[in-house]
Amino acid sequence: MPRHYNVLFLCTGNSARSIMAEGILNFRGGGNFTAYSAGSHPGGSVKPQALAQLAEAQIPTEGLRSKSWDEFSQPDAPRMDFVFTVCDNAAKEPCPYWRGQPITAHWGVADPAAATGTPEEIQRAYRDAYMTLERRIRLFIALPLTSLDGLAIQRQIDHIGKQ
Repeated sequence: MPRHYNVLFLCTGNSARSIMAEGILNFRGGGNFTAYSAGSHPGGSVKPQALAQLAEAQIPTEGLRSKSWDEFSQPDAPRMDFVFTVCDNAAKEPCPYWRGQPITAHWGVADPAAATGTPEEIQRAYRDAYMTLERRIRLFIALPLTSLDGLAIQRQIDHIGKQ
């Protein structure tokens, strides 16, 4: 495995969970990772609550945008080392072909954009999604990727998705 990794986080709308994951990994990855996010049916805008959650954690939000996963299946797209689905809908959809046969895993996270209730309850849903992603990403970047083979990495990543 290389020492720098490209990671794509997928969701259906690319408006909250995958956007937060992109921001978290780019901030926490220590220059060893470049994170991207995309959606199978992007909504075209990022949920303000997702950006607010990142900002509250002092994670930069500039440049984050809702985009289609088709953007990353083009010949000139960055080659991905890892592709994570963060919502159940995207995990069930047939994904485009990803050059380089990246390691894939499903890290299901409850959709904060679907939360209803008081503003406090909605904010809690975004905070919970953020905390789940933050925990999993911290575990992921702590893996000794350069010393593990592909199968061992796959097992570790699948295990992280269950935490």
